[in-house]
Amino acid sequence: MDAAPDAAATARRILDRLVAFDTTSRNSNLALIDWVADYLSGHGIESRRVFDATGAKANLFATIGPAGDGGLVLSGHTDVVPVDGQAWSSDPFALSERDGRLYGRGTSDMKGFIACALAMVPAFVARDLMRPLHLAFSYDEEVGCLGIGGLIADLAANGPHPALVLVGEPTGMAVVNAHKGVAGFRTRIRGKAAHSSQPHRGGNAVLAGGRILAFLGDLAREKRAEAAGAELGFEPPYTTFGLGRIEGGTALNIVAQDCELTWEFRAVPGEDEQAILERLERFVAEEVLPELREFAPEASVETERLARVLPLMPEPEGEMEALMRRLTGSNASHAVSFGTEGGLLQEAGMSTVVCGPGSIDQAHQPDEFIDPAQLDACLALLRKLADWAEAPEWGLRLAARESRSG
Repeated sequence: MDAAPDAAATARRILDRLVAFDTTSRNSNLALIDWVADYLSGHGIESRRVFDATGAKANLFATIGPAGDGGLVLSGHTDVVPVDGQAWSSDPFALSERDGRLYGRGTSDMKGFIACALAMVPAFVARDLMRPLHLAFSYDEEVGCLGIGGLIADLAANGPHPALVLVGEPTGMAVVNAHKGVAGFRTRIRGKAAHSSQPHRGGNAVLAGGRILAFLGDLAREKRAEAAGAELGFEPPYTTFGLGRIEGGTALNIVAQDCELTWEFRAVPGEDEQAILERLERFVAEEVLPELREFAPEASVETERLARVLPLMPEPEGEMEALMRRLTGSNASHAVSFGTEGGLLQEAGMSTVVCGPGSIDQAHQPDEFIDPAQLDACLALLRKLADWAEAPEWGLRLAARESRSG
């Protein structure tokens, strides 16, 4: 089913507006949230904001259709990654069309989906919905899914309590029922400075950091050999480690007093994440600290968690996956290695899948783009969701329609 031309044109206009808001995670997203709230108000829809501790960022939640529990959430994040240091061919915060593609930061990840959801609002409002359709737009997904927790807590406390969630991250409109979790950390090593000619009077934090990096590399090779996620279709089919940043030392002739590592692992569902941390802590306690403290008894190693993104687990009897199979006519489901807010929503008791327009290959890249055909496919899916929300006997009606068309 093709999307209506007016919805397609509206989606493009809204995407143009959304891209123009520089919602890089370090910035406030309130200008975009206020614009969305005004847009919804213009269609008679009330929304509520759930702010962060500073009041500079907010989630937005709105319901179309009957009040109360149940229904389906269309979920998306409003923040985008930085464009710093990237070579763009056009202004990343101005939507531009070249060679049949729409370019701009967030077009695929994931303002394209939000634009489609908002473009369908007039059609949703015009329907006599029997089940509510909810909109949930969050902040700070890109820096560890930091915003969605506040929205989940607000729904738990104040309602409503939705049953189903569609997270519109870019999957090329394929249905994803599993993704890896993400755990991000900062390890700070404190040694003792000394003249480099007298290492026996100090404790070299950079050398200690190197040993920790080597240990994490050993863990990465071990997990690769296990390939514990192969049966779920992950690529790569194992828990991976990212060793992203190291900083330490002050000069060639000074024993390095400080070192800081920023690292992560992306775990396949079922991985014992706590076991990984316990192995690191044991290695630090038994191997790193004794050597570091030989001449610097005050030395320390501390690891703090920066982010935790839960994995999305397959739901063999999940209502949302069953609904998506009916909507798409496909029994295929997929696993992806990138993280989303889906795992947190699933943990909160909502049956969840990930499916949205665009390609993850374009996300976070210079000259990020989306193919308009992907927006059309998303709009077509949202029209089918409206059919489902409108009629309790939707499944029977769809089967009869398909029988007639066959």
